[in-house]
Amino acid sequence: MTHDLAIINTFVLYIGVMMAIGVYYYRRTRNMSDYFLGNRKLGAWVTSLSAEASDMSGWMLMGVPGFAYLAGLNAGWIAIGIALGTWANWRFVAARLRKYTELADNALTLPEFLQNRYRDTSNLLRIVPAVFILIFFVIYTASGFVSAGRLFETVFGMNYAAAVCIGAGSVVFYTLVGGFLAVSRTDFIQGVMMFFAILVVPITAAMMFGGFSATLSAIGSLHGSMLAPLTKPDGSSMGCIELISLLAWGIGYFGQPHILVRFMAIRTSGEIRRATHIAMTWVVLSLAAAVAVGMVGRVYLKAPLEGTASETVFLVLTNDLFPPIVAGLILSAVLAAIMSTASSQLLVAASAFAQDFYRTLLRESADQRELVWISRASVLVIASLAVFLALSPNSFILDMVAYAWAGFGAAFGPALLMSLFWRRTTKAGVLAGIVVGGVTVLVWKPFAFFGLYEIVPGFFFSLAAIWSVSLAGKEPPKEITDTFDAVGKSKI
Repeated sequence: MTHDLAIINTFVLYIGVMMAIGVYYYRRTRNMSDYFLGNRKLGAWVTSLSAEASDMSGWMLMGVPGFAYLAGLNAGWIAIGIALGTWANWRFVAARLRKYTELADNALTLPEFLQNRYRDTSNLLRIVPAVFILIFFVIYTASGFVSAGRLFETVFGMNYAAAVCIGAGSVVFYTLVGGFLAVSRTDFIQGVMMFFAILVVPITAAMMFGGFSATLSAIGSLHGSMLAPLTKPDGSSMGCIELISLLAWGIGYFGQPHILVRFMAIRTSGEIRRATHIAMTWVVLSLAAAVAVGMVGRVYLKAPLEGTASETVFLVLTNDLFPPIVAGLILSAVLAAIMSTASSQLLVAASAFAQDFYRTLLRESADQRELVWISRASVLVIASLAVFLALSPNSFILDMVAYAWAGFGAAFGPALLMSLFWRRTTKAGVLAGIVVGGVTVLVWKPFAFFGLYEIVPGFFFSLAAIWSVSLAGKEPPKEITDTFDAVGKSKI
């Protein structure tokens, strides 16, 4: 692709603005609540767009279009599963989690919430979840750095390893300096950029091709399976297990710490309804456009994209369609998507280390300022591990995201749902569910039994473990069930 100076300047300007935001909020970060939750002062617009921008990342602008480029409407099942999961998370989890985390001694992290929820004095409900958070977030963050590497490599012809390091360095800087306030504010900007970029590219490409009817006709003529949602690229019909696997992305939402933390940070639970409407509008339109990018790109681009190159269809289309300065702005949205999610993931992983390892196991007496600095140091270590994993240029972004997504969804989704909605849930049950869900994903993934996405067995095995272990033990003490009941009456 082009190395046009206008595109380079646009990227440099964008990265500079994001870093400036980090420096600004550095001066406003005084304690752990500021650093991890912005002191619970986010409004509906910032919360909703921050949640979705941190959710979608480069996999929406690169991974999903790449899948649709190869599979057509078959890729739409992922989009449907994600949209349903997003709605369910906002509708059933967001308000209750916001209320409960504040009543549970103002919990700042998911492991801290679980510990406070069950009055756990053994610290197992902080340490065990933190282990899985660190494992799967290293993988998830690495997928973002792969996206960044592929972006800079494709746009500027850079060496892949150098491109990964530049993208990672940008993310680390403003996460390291500004914390949650910087991340959430930049996520808002990035969410707006992503939304308009993903819409304008397929619409412009279709118009340039001769209109929507001509584009659809060309897609159908190219390969019949492209417009058949239940037909795979090789012409065979999609099986039940494959359909379940694609839709099952939706159940992963209940356990994603970097999304759940946005619910914890909103100003009041009363703003959840408005935030839900904003988030769902963003998600439905963006995912539909992401699938359209891949399908339109398949007929618009003359040179075929093979292997991992299929995930660059959005980048190649943008360069072909627009003049350099406009292309630079749109391509900056890809960087925005990558930076928004990677920064959120780094922040949650850092909070798990500082709050749930360092403070719990090493220095219970650590003050707020010390914990903020430990968190910043852990950002560097976690990012370094993610960069190491990202240095392989043959990795598929969507595959890496799917693995981490399954890990979080299976380990934490059932535990969170049962903790919020079943008063009979016990500490032992939650601990068993987290271990069973996380280990199932780790074991299932390498063998891919029956071709079933690992989140499905992990999620339901975890639910079964929580239910059976909780019923087998003693009922929770009255002070725990009283707090549970108080959540429904709270007006926070």
